[in-house]
Amino acid sequence: MNTDELEHALFEAERRVREIQTKLHRWATDDPDRRFDDLFNLVGDPAFLLVAWDRVRGNKGARTAGVDGQTAYYVEAVQGVEGFLDRLRSELKDRSFQPIAVRERMIPKPGTIKRRRLGIPAVRDRVVQASLKLILEPIFEADFLPCSYGFRPKRRAHDAVAEVHHFAKHSYEWVVEGDITACFDEISHSALLDRVRRRIGDKRVLALVKAFLKAGILGEDGALRDTQTGTPQGGILSPVLANVALSVLDEHVAGMPGGPRSTQWQRAKRRRNGFANYRLARYADDFVIMVSGTKAHAEALLTEVAAVLSTVGLRLSPDKTLITHIDEGLDFLGWRIQRHRKRGTISRHYVYIYPAKKALCAVMAKVKTACHQDTNLPLEVLLHQLNRMLRGWTAYFRHGCSSATFNYLRSYLWTQVFGWLRRKHRRAAWKELRRRFTRDGWWPADDDLALFNPAAVHTKRYYYRGAQIPSPWPSVV
Repeated sequence: MNTDELEHALFEAERRVREIQTKLHRWATDDPDRRFDDLFNLVGDPAFLLVAWDRVRGNKGARTAGVDGQTAYYVEAVQGVEGFLDRLRSELKDRSFQPIAVRERMIPKPGTIKRRRLGIPAVRDRVVQASLKLILEPIFEADFLPCSYGFRPKRRAHDAVAEVHHFAKHSYEWVVEGDITACFDEISHSALLDRVRRRIGDKRVLALVKAFLKAGILGEDGALRDTQTGTPQGGILSPVLANVALSVLDEHVAGMPGGPRSTQWQRAKRRRNGFANYRLARYADDFVIMVSGTKAHAEALLTEVAAVLSTVGLRLSPDKTLITHIDEGLDFLGWRIQRHRKRGTISRHYVYIYPAKKALCAVMAKVKTACHQDTNLPLEVLLHQLNRMLRGWTAYFRHGCSSATFNYLRSYLWTQVFGWLRRKHRRAAWKELRRRFTRDGWWPADDDLALFNPAAVHTKRYYYRGAQIPSPWPSVV
């Protein structure tokens, strides 16, 4: 199959997949108790496998091999995409497909000396997982609540931060900062499959999900270990399964007296009678529960949350789970959310969001590392590295009160880059460095390539969207 034929086949496949996903989502939305049968044939459908392959191939992880040593590029060059997908389809059709163990990779946790486990599946398993996700996601999206934002289509971390900011301004002043211990490693398989069975009645699909959960891990030490709990962090299907398990917390908070399902009149009555109201914002396994009440109400909530999470095999970290007041501030998804007195006023206080100190230190450490590498590299290479890093960082943090942080980062960046230039050209005078490596006599540049200026990034508030986030499938109202 040549390139033009593959592109046309992919276009037709994406259209077919979108049509089927729309139907699945509509049926799941119309009937909350419906269980779906006969889904297994869709997993091996040529259109679903082709779209799944395209997503696996377009992912950065395509360059990383599983335990079989094969990458997506190897499949293209040696096996051929068409033959590879045909073999996968045949194995799924005759029920001979069996996932193989994931390759363990321990990666450092940001800001700590601890490491977390990343499981890298084989390419063939990734494709089947991606195909399975295309089927399960529209079904479970009908059940997921608006307070969940992580790894869901049309949603992002800014929505979770905007929700915390919105309710912190409206009397939800006490915050329970939840931290789940090793969430992806400790999810109970039996509890997770029970929640999947609520919607999926096809035993072949359930068996395939269970096979992925029980595939095992090949450790960095070469030892093969069984997986009795958890879903490997790094698998394509893992975020969907984690959201299915963690939705038990969403449903509990939503159904609590004073929760999101309570009416405005009911919440006002509870506050008049001395009871609390609650709101949850969750991004994957990071969550905060905002309390409109007293500290005692927030403390009483901890035991209740721990009991709910224990039903899916999870537990709260006693050291990292905190109860804070909005005046003290909290760190959430890289942002600092805190109420301050507005500068220039006496009694006006507002809730501000700006980059957390930890996030700023992390990007400064990356800049310092880049500027302390080999000085034999040309300036152009260094500028490309820094620009790519800084554009992504500032794009994430531009939706807040970030101007002061961006100006501080600009100053630090200039110091580090010129420090690198002075080490590279030890005999060059300051005037010569400014003449050769700047445009305006001040800001570093190399010919047409200038160093990215964080202070020039325009900041803009990201507004809370609530339940107004559009459906991933446009034909569903």
